[in-house]
Amino acid sequence: MKPAALMALARRSSLPVDGLLAAAIFVVTLGPGQVTARAELVPLQVALVAPLVWRRRAPVTVFFAIAVAAAVQWVAGVQLPADVSLLVALYTVAARGTWWWTAAAGVTLEAGALLAAARWAPPGQFPFTAAALTALVAAALTTGLWARERRAYVLSLEHDRERRARLAVAEERARMTRDLHDIVTHNLSVMVALADSAAYVRRRAPERADAAVDQIADTGRQALADMRRALGEVAEPLHPAPGIAQLDALAGRMRAAGLPTRLEMSGDPAAIPAAAQLTVYRLAQEALTNVLGHAPGATAVVTLALTPGQATVEITNDAPTGRAPGAAAGRAPGAGDRRGLAGMRERVAAYGGSFEAGPVPGGGWRVSARLDLAAGLAGRGAA
Repeated sequence: MKPAALMALARRSSLPVDGLLAAAIFVVTLGPGQVTARAELVPLQVALVAPLVWRRRAPVTVFFAIAVAAAVQWVAGVQLPADVSLLVALYTVAARGTWWWTAAAGVTLEAGALLAAARWAPPGQFPFTAAALTALVAAALTTGLWARERRAYVLSLEHDRERRARLAVAEERARMTRDLHDIVTHNLSVMVALADSAAYVRRRAPERADAAVDQIADTGRQALADMRRALGEVAEPLHPAPGIAQLDALAGRMRAAGLPTRLEMSGDPAAIPAAAQLTVYRLAQEALTNVLGHAPGATAVVTLALTPGQATVEITNDAPTGRAPGAAAGRAPGAGDRRGLAGMRERVAAYGGSFEAGPVPGGGWRVSARLDLAAGLAGRGAA
């Protein structure tokens, strides 16, 4: 049987492999003890070896069954090399049994080793024979305990891998939820604003209504593309995730929807990793969507300060009479606004940065976020 097939068989059931081990021990120990020359010894040989077939299913029972057979052998005054099966059984108890049964099996086999040395050691050689047999018992016991610890270590690694996999799945779900929230909220808000604008001007300026309808269609197609990307249905190289370079287009869509938006930037976007650029884009998108929905008549400003180790983004609006996103006309933030703010806070927390959102003196609202890029990269590497 090929080694690969044997390993696959061992994973499915331990009986075939342990049966082969028992058969090998039985055949190898036939000659030295001259079992074949004395037919009455064959049942004793079988009793010493056959229980090994079930050693991994019932290690304690198998060990003591073989120990009973060895005791019968000692009483009969017969020496059989098949006693090596006791060492295999002790190894299995140490590797798979409880600590109490391991100690009991070790003491039992050590007592048997001393009795065997006392009966069969050459004259004057009892100490040496007893020491040699004790060393064999200690080796089997130590090897079994090492196998137990190794198995426990491997299991702990598997559990840790499963835990990390569950955490990765939960993180991916949270990321998808944040992305979908940002995509749906932003694009629907823009489409609603454009539809209202088209309905308002369709009689007085039909061409502006047609432009608004075209913009609605473009926004809808962009939303579908973003959703497919977020759900992993579109290949990344064909549809790269939005970044700082797409903020101009975002500002243009907001202006078309009726929100005057200005973009101010300092620093080189090329120094910012793609994942951090996506975070900056989503922060600006969510904040501008809130301004569009809750601060009509406001003007929004997106300010970026970029360095190789840090990215700072600030979105402000000058909502009249103190109205601001999530608190227009004194209204407390709704559930959707709280979810958006929580999503922004989570995005920033992934980079070990800081996030602030609140009203500004004189009316308006300010969202400010700082991303620590070095901390974000270190955290991703550790994960």
